[in-house]
This record gives sequence, structure tokens and C-alpha cells, in this order.
Amino acid sequence: MIASSTTPAREISVWRLAAQQALRDFRAGELRLVLVAVMLAVAALSAVGFFADRLQAGLTRDAAQLLGGDTVISSDHPVPPEFEAHARQIGLRAARTAAFPSMARATDEQGGASRLVAVKAVSTGYPLRGSLTVQAEGAEANVQAGPAPGEVWADAAVLDALGVRLGDALLLGDARLKLAKVIVVEPDRGAGFLSFAPRVMLHEDDLPATGLVQPASRVTYRLALAAPAGAEARIRDFTQWAGAKIKGEGQRGMRVESLESGRPEMRQTLDRAEKFLNLVALLAALLAAVAVAIAARDFAQRHLDDCAMLRVLGLPQRRIAGAFAIEFVALGLGASLAGVLAGLAMHLLFVQLLGALVPATLPPPGVWPALLGLGVGLTLLLGFGLPPVLQLAKVPPLRVIRRDVGQLRPASLGVLLAGAASFAGLLLAVARDPMLGAIAVGGFAVALAFFALLAWLSVWLLRRAVPEARAPRWLVLATRQIAARPAFTVLQVSSLSVGLMALALLVLLRTDLIDSWRASTPKDAPNRFVINVQPDQVDDFRAALTDAKVPAGYDWYPMIRGRLVSINDEPVSTRFAENERARRTVEREFNLSHTAQMPPHNQVVQGQWKPDEADGLSIEQGVAETIGAQLGDTLRFDIGGQIRDARVTSIRKVDWGSMRANFFIIYPVARMDDVPVTFMAAFHAPDAATAPGFDNSLTRRFPNITAIDVSASVRQLQQVLDQVIRAVEFLFAFTLATGLAVLFAAVSATREARAREYAVMRACGAGAKLLGQVQRAELLGVGALAGLLATVAAAAVGAALARYAFEFQWTAAPWVPLAGALAGAWLALAAGWWSLRGLLHRPVMDTLRRAGEV
Repeated sequence: MIASSTTPAREISVWRLAAQQALRDFRAGELRLVLVAVMLAVAALSAVGFFADRLQAGLTRDAAQLLGGDTVISSDHPVPPEFEAHARQIGLRAARTAAFPSMARATDEQGGASRLVAVKAVSTGYPLRGSLTVQAEGAEANVQAGPAPGEVWADAAVLDALGVRLGDALLLGDARLKLAKVIVVEPDRGAGFLSFAPRVMLHEDDLPATGLVQPASRVTYRLALAAPAGAEARIRDFTQWAGAKIKGEGQRGMRVESLESGRPEMRQTLDRAEKFLNLVALLAALLAAVAVAIAARDFAQRHLDDCAMLRVLGLPQRRIAGAFAIEFVALGLGASLAGVLAGLAMHLLFVQLLGALVPATLPPPGVWPALLGLGVGLTLLLGFGLPPVLQLAKVPPLRVIRRDVGQLRPASLGVLLAGAASFAGLLLAVARDPMLGAIAVGGFAVALAFFALLAWLSVWLLRRAVPEARAPRWLVLATRQIAARPAFTVLQVSSLSVGLMALALLVLLRTDLIDSWRASTPKDAPNRFVINVQPDQVDDFRAALTDAKVPAGYDWYPMIRGRLVSINDEPVSTRFAENERARRTVEREFNLSHTAQMPPHNQVVQGQWKPDEADGLSIEQGVAETIGAQLGDTLRFDIGGQIRDARVTSIRKVDWGSMRANFFIIYPVARMDDVPVTFMAAFHAPDAATAPGFDNSLTRRFPNITAIDVSASVRQLQQVLDQVIRAVEFLFAFTLATGLAVLFAAVSATREARAREYAVMRACGAGAKLLGQVQRAELLGVGALAGLLATVAAAAVGAALARYAFEFQWTAAPWVPLAGALAGAWLALAAGWWSLRGLLHRPVMDTLRRAGEV
């Protein structure tokens, strides 16, 4: 008894009452389910949050290697020295590079062969991020510096094409340099065509001796900058300063590059990974809300008689409510702290297990996941756990002698709205993406109403669907038991449906999201781009690919060089006089193409692609936005001295990370006989064992073509992609296990309610075998209904998330609802068997006694 015989109940301090109540409940195990639910939720969310935070920071840091620094100034002329001076003044490290296409030659003694290469001159201090992997004397090594003056490093393709070996001389322009090492991995290899050409790297001190850089040369100069650890704010300050200076001084041809702008193929993968990790955390919080709400209601149901007795002893409602509020907040804070610590330990296990998959040490975790975990625990308890418990303060003293009064009621509309609003705010904070959060929150809110309505209709139909005269006895009892308590059944089906929906959404999205990632850069992705194939070489060139067993279905497109002259008869020089970005886009020649069938990796977002539409064209979405082109606009191109007008009839979205042939402008026609044209191919080259010397033989047979080897970039992208996928899979598996545990908690919360029902049926003569059949039928029916509803709703929400948040096409297979119903039935049966084990084998008197005590 809480109140002593010498101290009136009304004089007991609310803090003392809360402490005594908490101690008693803790010893009796009354709070076990609530505390476990909160700890499980916070641990799951914190573990996901800590690991996702560190993983994202590590991926962003590692992806910065692909850019060459934390930020880069790119220019078509030497970057003014004041930019580097200012960067060093504020404590940034700097490295310079200059890249341009040229011809590398072997000496006459070595045969005098030549090869188009991508020359890159680097300064001392290069690379700032990552390391170069080079090969010399048969061994690979990671190095933190580029070539020394007087020597060059080159890709293996250069050695193969020129027939030279390490130690031989390589001619670049007027310079004769020693070929010292083979480049295996170059961290900041760019995404442009010339960057995909075989690399030749030299020190910048040797560049003047080559005589290759002349006033009219097309050279890309880059100033890469990196900040010390913990000083990332310096990069933001420099980026703002550089952007303002470039704009203020009218520096044409200069721009500031970041991970977002410099490597779009990496940014898309990282964005999708980050969104999925946030979705995992969001669904973990959703599962926790279901468990806490059910566990708290079960806790309140157990305390109805206790609170009725306190009312008899004269304890006011306000004091009872205050005691339970203090108890829940204190225990919730403790459970949340324990959950955060458990999540921190669990995420360390993730890091240990994934250590082989993460090439570099992950940065330390931030404080945000811990604060979010604490917020989750308290929000779940206050929003979903406390409302039913606070009803205990209103239990009438009459319940002491009349057990039918003072039952828990559904929470008021205001309480429900407040809890829902707080939880919606929490989910939006977890999502970190407005579209992702809006679809998830809105989708689950609509789904919950959908579940409740269909569950109520199912109960209503169930009363009329099973005839008592002809149906088996166990089926009649099961259906009548469900129909006799419709509110309880609706609550149970809705809770299970929400939990199963979260799990189904994870399963469906995870599978298709990973498939879309792998489809963008599959193992057989094109690793060769060949341009400048002449029309009279087409048959022989394609025959050569067939003879080398290049897989059929490779990309093959005509290439047309054209310059945009006007838009709707307005010259581009006038239209973009004040828009530097657009002017820079239209000042260069476009690579145009034509094909009657739209490339399969493109997607029309506006207009319509009509095969063989005369005087029509399709434009890429990004270029359309840059130059302000819309459907119906007339674009005029100068193609080899020929003026050609065409109307924009479709706008396409292009996946630039697909490693496929892509074009800004495509004419939707099969033939364009009146314009000069060459052809390009993108294919996966056969390996050395299948076709030794393939690249060399191809260029010797067709010396005019430019064969660009992108295998290094494909490997680099696939390595990062595999790292992301495996981390997502591991987090998915952990959250899936967490969701199953939460579903078990939801089913086990009905244990005592079922005990009362079984006590009555056993007292009326029902045997354990019959009750077992009734129990299995009820669990299978409720689980199947919840699984069916969950997968239908998950398919709808998943389609919206796939299209608007993850930006890939996705449609659930027609068998998914059936699979969901079967999975829901099996999960409900398994969880029910575990949580309700032993209930059917209690002695009748013991069952009645326990049922009467609750």
C-alpha cells in the first residue's frame, strides 16, 4: 500500500508518491513493456542515427577525394594568384592542376607510335584528398604526392598503345620525360570525355618545357583547397568570398565547384543513400509509437483498480495525475538515456562489422543523434504513452465494488491532435527532407484512417459471413470473439497494419532502390566511349566489335556538332548578355544527335516524344532550365554552316550517373541526311583474356577514332556504390529486426485481455485444443488482414516516395498484397505463439483468479 496508516493520503508529497509508485511498478514489472518499448525505439533510432551520421560524413569526406578537395576553383585561364594567397592566409591547403588533351609519343627507337591522352600537370602538395595508387616494378602502392620533376606517370593503356615500358622515355610536345610509374587509381579523375582518356601526369615545373600550352590552348585550370579537421567553416567562408569576387570582377570562365556541382553521378547516389537512411530512422520511430501506445494503454488498464483504491483513500485527482506524469517523465528520461547509450554501443558494433567495407576511418559521431534520441523517447511517452495513463486520475472510487465502471476511454480529439502534431514534427525532423517527410507523415496518417475504416468494415462483415449452423465450432468461436469486441479488434488490426506497413515499405523500397542503383552502374556498364567514327567506317567498326565479342545492345548514336544561334528568333548573344551561366553554356558547341526511339535511360517530363516528328527536338531538362527554353519554343542551330530550326516538343530528364551515352539535344528522327555527322559508341570492352590488345588493335585499325577508357572511373564509382549498398543493407536488417520485436510487443500487450476471455470459455467447458484452434484462427485472420492492408498502403506510399523523394520509377508487383497477407498471418501467429505460450495450459482456477485480479 502506498499510503501509510499514520499519514493521510492527501498529505503525501506528489514527488514521494511518484517515487513510491515508480519503485513499486518497477519491482512488479508493470513498466517493463513501456520501458522496453522506449529503450528499443531510442536504441534503434540512435544506432541508425549515429551510424548514418558517421557514414554520411565519411562518404561525403571520401567523395571529396573524387573532386580533389573540399572546394575547387575551375577556370579556362590560370587562376589569379590572389585566390591561392587568400586561401593560404585563412589556413587552407592548396594544390594546382592543369589539364588538357594532347598527343603522347613513343621515341623512334620504340616505334614512334602516338596516342591521344589527357595531360595533367600537378603542383607540389597534390593530391589534397585521398591518395594516388601507382604501380612500379610489379607492386602497387598508395602515395601522397604526384610525379617529381623530370618524370611522368601514365595509365596502363598508354603503355599498351605506345608499346613502351617503365623506364622508357615518353615524348610530350618538346619535352622528353622518364616514364616512372603506372597510374592505377587517380582520386579526382573528372567526369568529362577528355578526363576519361588515358592519363599522363607530370609535375607543373615541366609543363613550360613541353611547349604544349599556347595562348589559344584549351586548358582547364583547377585550384583545389582543403581545410584542416574541424575547420570546415573556413571552406564556406572562402567559397562565399570567391563567389563574390568572381561575380564582382566579372571573371569569365571561372566557377566554384563543390561535390554537388563537380560530381553529379556521386551526388545522386549519396543523396539517395542519405534519404533511405533517414527513412529507416523515420520508420523506426513510427514502429516505436505503435508499441508505446499499446504498452501504455496496457499499463493503464492494469492500474485501474489501484487508482480506484487511492481515490477511496482520499487522494485527489490532481495528485494522482501529477504522480503518474512525474513517474513517466523520469522513467522515460532514464529509458531514453539508456537507449542512447545502447544505440551508441550498437553503432560501434556496426562500424566494427563494416570496417572492411569502409576504406577509411569514419569521423566521430555528432551530438545530433543523441539529442534526437532523447527527443524521441520523451515525445513518444508524452504524446502516446501519457494520455491513457492520465485517465487513471479520473477513475471513480465506485470501481472498487463495481468493476464495470471507470474503463479507459479513447483519448480526446485534442489529445490525439497534440500527440499526432508532435509526432509529425518529430518525423519531419528525422526525415531532414521536406518531400520525404511530407509523403511519409501524410501517407501514414491517411493509411491509419484507411486501416481503421477497413478493419471496422471487416468486423461488420465477419458477423454475417460465418453461419453458426454449418461452420466449424472453432471458427465460429474465433469470429464471434473478434466481432464481440470491435473496438479492440480495430485497434489491434490498425496497430499491426501500421507496423507491418513500415516493414513492408522498407522491404519493397530497399529491394527496388538497390536494384535501381545497380542498374545505373551495373558490372557490365559501358567502360569505353568511342567517338569520331566516320560514316564510311560504320560497317567495319561494328563488325570489329562483333568479332571481339562485345555484347550486343551497346549504345550507338550519330553525333552532330552544332552551335545555338537563337531562341524564338532572339539571338543568344542578346538574350543572355547578363546571364553568365547561360552564356557560358551557349557559347560552346553542342553535341547533338538524332534517333527515332528515345534512349531507354531517358525520361520525358514534359511534352511528348513522337518518333520521326519533322522539325521537332527534345532538350535535356537542366539545359532547358539554364537557357529558359520551354515547350513550343523554336531553337535555331548552326550545323556545319547549315541553319536548322526546330521546335521543342519534349523535355527529358537524363540520368548523368548512368555511364551511358547522353545528349542535351536530340532530334526524334531516324535520318538526317543533309548534315555532317560522325558516330559514337559506348560499350563494355572485353577483358584482356578474351581479347588481348583490344584497345590497341582498334585504334590501329581505325586511327582517326578517339577511344576513351572510363573503366577506372566505373570501378571507382562501383566501389563507393557497393559501400553504400552494403551499409544500407546492414542498417535495413537491424531495423527489420527491431520492427519485428516491436510487433511482438504489440501482440503481447493483449495477453491479459485474452486471459480473461479464455478463463470464461474454459469455465464453460472449452478444452485447450479448441481454444488453441480459436487462438490460431484469430491470430491468422487478424495478421492476414493487417498484412494485406499494410502492403496495399506500403505500395502506394512507396510509389510516391520512389517518384518524388528518390527519383526512380517503381511499381509494386501484383503478387505483393498476397505475399503481405501471408507474411502478416505468419508473423502474427509466430508472435502470438511466443507471447501467449502457456496461457492455454493454466489450471482453470488459476486462470480465473488471474483474470479476476486484473
